Amino acid sequence: MKSASPSTAAPDVKPTWTFLSNHAHVLIYLSEHGDALLREVADAVGITERAVQMIVADLEAAGALERTRVGRRNRYRVSGDVALRHPIEWHCTVADLLAMIRRAR
Repeated sequence: MKSASPSTAAPDVKPTWTFLSNHAHVLIYLSEHGDALLREVADAVGITERAVQMIVADLEAAGALERTRVGRRNRYRVSGDVALRHPIEWHCTVADLLAMIRRAR
């Protein structure tokens, strides 16, 4: 069964809340754009570059994201086998989350 279409609200109207956290949004974006600049991630997620830096540091500390220096840039790789952090979702991994998001597209 196909999921419902996005809200029919005007494109320039931002929702006041979302089901996923900014940490999830950054992780999802970097899983698909591993060579993105943090400025690009910030623009895509809709948060500041500084907020993205802090989230990337959190994700690295949790083992969910690996940063590799390539010349003057960073390359990001998601570690899919890391369990999600909330007790309600501990039974799921990062890979499960990403698979769910990709299936919905």
